[in-house]
Amino acid sequence: MKYYALTFFALICFSACQNPKKEAPQKPNILYILADDMGIGDVSLYNPDAKTQTPHIDQLGKEGMRFTDAHSPSSVCTPTRYGILTGRYCWRSKLPQGVLQGYGKALLEKDRETIASLLKSQGYSTGVIGKWHLGLDWVLKPEFKDSVNVHTADINAFGMVRQLNGDWVDFSQKPTDGPLNHGFDYSYILPASLDMEPYCYLENDVLTEIPSEYTPGNDLNTGSYATQAFWRPGKVAKSFDFYGVLPNFIERAKQFIRTKSKEEKPFFLYLPLTAPHSPWVPQENYKGTSGAGQYGDFVQMVDAKVGEVLKALEESGEAENTIIIFTSDNGPFWKPDFIERYNHRAAYIYRGMKADAYEGGHRIPLVVKWPGKVKAGTVSDFPTTLTNLLATCADLLNIKLDENTAEDSQSILPVLLGDQAAQTEAMPIVHHSSRGFFAIRKGEWKLIDRLGSGGFSEPAIVEPKKGEAIGQLYNLSQDPSETTNLYADEPEKVKELTEDLEHIKNR
Repeated sequence: MKYYALTFFALICFSACQNPKKEAPQKPNILYILADDMGIGDVSLYNPDAKTQTPHIDQLGKEGMRFTDAHSPSSVCTPTRYGILTGRYCWRSKLPQGVLQGYGKALLEKDRETIASLLKSQGYSTGVIGKWHLGLDWVLKPEFKDSVNVHTADINAFGMVRQLNGDWVDFSQKPTDGPLNHGFDYSYILPASLDMEPYCYLENDVLTEIPSEYTPGNDLNTGSYATQAFWRPGKVAKSFDFYGVLPNFIERAKQFIRTKSKEEKPFFLYLPLTAPHSPWVPQENYKGTSGAGQYGDFVQMVDAKVGEVLKALEESGEAENTIIIFTSDNGPFWKPDFIERYNHRAAYIYRGMKADAYEGGHRIPLVVKWPGKVKAGTVSDFPTTLTNLLATCADLLNIKLDENTAEDSQSILPVLLGDQAAQTEAMPIVHHSSRGFFAIRKGEWKLIDRLGSGGFSEPAIVEPKKGEAIGQLYNLSQDPSETTNLYADEPEKVKELTEDLEHIKNR
């Protein structure tokens, strides 16, 4: 008996030595789902009067932490995505204003640390599936190789930056800069938004099909306006289906989760969706399911597809060891006449919409679930912004970042864990509109450096008359809808916030 006991003990010791990973704390997987142009008022957990129902996102919020004061660093697509991946404001980059078009050059600096490169260095398997919209260095045809310069770039009234012509691109060549150059092991992407050419996919930075066809697009000023199935004219791959893009990305994400769950490495999946950004293309079984028209139907389709990803995660056995983050890249494109027509407030109680410096442009839904770590059913009013992801993950992994990395990122790990003793005061948050307006949020106060929305809401730009206030100041705790401009009444607060903003800009 003694012999068998000793043998059994030896086998246990041998097994422990052969499997040291089982004894070490397991790093959590990270699933980051980024909706495109979804407003805080589109999520029914936030807006009890919503004409859209989002049960899967709601459940995620009920099982984790819901933030009520979360913001995108910009009120349009490209700059927010730069901020998420790098932890710094995009106006510090070579794109000080606006968004890239589909042929835009790669925006991420070659040696810049990203959340993907950071996690990859810590043993994570990293992937991006969805809308990239951070530029690709397309290879140009020989006769156009010297055509890209400052004189060929322009920015339109909507903040869209055009750097080169699609006819210059040699699509037979692999772009020289894409997601794989910035920390991702795997990528399956759409170059930009679903309403911008070229309409095609790239897998691991290689085109899956050359965009050899042409689409005339849909004009919002014609009959297409009623359905909002809008996209611009341009090059398209022959098999490309606008209605099938969101389902395609979801299936790819589910497969990524299934595959990575069988490996020993933890995984990071960045899943930037193309929806509910235009074109509003819900599939047939979602049409008419909401009370907010084609847009609302598309929102509900997004929720259902998020539910499919969460189900795949559960079935993989990895749900208990995965941090799930759901958010949006900016506020909704939801004009005043849409509010009146459907009685649906996609930006909830907040003023304005996508592209604006107003709250509706950048106040977003943000829910985080981490079983056993983030207490279920908690609500946080901690002011946070999406640039905080990188510092939070570094904190999670006990990594000290240098001063030139993620300089606009603050760890919110203590907030997530409910560790009040470790919490620090929220850093001031800088907002940036499509037309280049700056705003700063500090405590209950918000300063906008100019008059007007700075984006899509009218009036976009207001020139002050002699003796009038030159900017806007709001007390958001008393006036969350930004109805009363206190700029002229609070000169000391204006001075303080202006100095804070300039300090951050010049840091």
